[in-house]
Amino acid sequence: MAGCLWGTGFYFGRLALNEMRVEYMVLYRFLFACVGMLPLVVANRRRFHLTASEMRTLLIAAALGVPIQFLIQFHGLALTTVSHASLMVGAMPVLLAAAAALFAGERLDWFGWLALCGSTVGAALIVLGGSHGPAAHGEPSLVGDLMVVASLVTALAWILLSKKLMETHSAQVVTAYTIVSGTIMLVVWVLGPCLLSPLTHRNVAPPPFAHVSLTAWVALAISGLLCTATTTLLWNWGIHHVPASRAGVFLNIEPALGSWLGVQLLGEHLGPHAWVGGGLILAAAVTLTTRGHEPEPAAILE
Repeated sequence: MAGCLWGTGFYFGRLALNEMRVEYMVLYRFLFACVGMLPLVVANRRRFHLTASEMRTLLIAAALGVPIQFLIQFHGLALTTVSHASLMVGAMPVLLAAAAALFAGERLDWFGWLALCGSTVGAALIVLGGSHGPAAHGEPSLVGDLMVVASLVTALAWILLSKKLMETHSAQVVTAYTIVSGTIMLVVWVLGPCLLSPLTHRNVAPPPFAHVSLTAWVALAISGLLCTATTTLLWNWGIHHVPASRAGVFLNIEPALGSWLGVQLLGEHLGPHAWVGGGLILAAAVTLTTRGHEPEPAAILE
């Protein structure tokens, strides 16, 4: 479910980016996400106690998972297409499996590694199929694709840090406090120049509001409430019950759905490299999700 909802995120983000800068689009998206998370924060405010070490972990996870990841990712989207950006997410499972094996002590058999490597080759083909020059309107670019990949690296750290916190705290509470903390950081980063402009004497344009269309507001609300708050809650609950390396396989739903939306609804086109790369990504996903797995009691944390 998280993969399906995440798959629509780039599409709705592109609708909002038609009317505002990346920073404001991401800020509005997470303000809507906080609306969905506030009931959880209020309901658990007396039961959520963190040690100093856990608080540092939470704040680092929030910084990586919200302002850093999403600002890099959507600046990349502004330079490429929804289809290419979505397909680039196909590199995430192999990155997640490698990180889980290196840092979380998880294991994936040789067949799984082979499938995940195929997924990465597919992502490389998509990058090679992009333009190496300045991005034209509606055209993919190497810089944009690579920025999306860079955002995946920060997402890795957020996933593993969140999984560590969920060893001692519930997934719902970790999700809520991470999103709210990250949004506060985002507000400071995006609105700070506006608030300080009287002191710095810099001419800073105010945040877009009155002239934003209803379509953009609906896209932002869906992005925040469904593609961010709901998906993060579902994802964290999921990785609380299965190994992160296996959960990463389901992220391949996102590139499949996202690229389809880009082609069907935005009129984008995928070149031969992208089609072959996308096929490798989806083949790896199908291979890993249809193979039987032996139960791993140690992976169940409850």
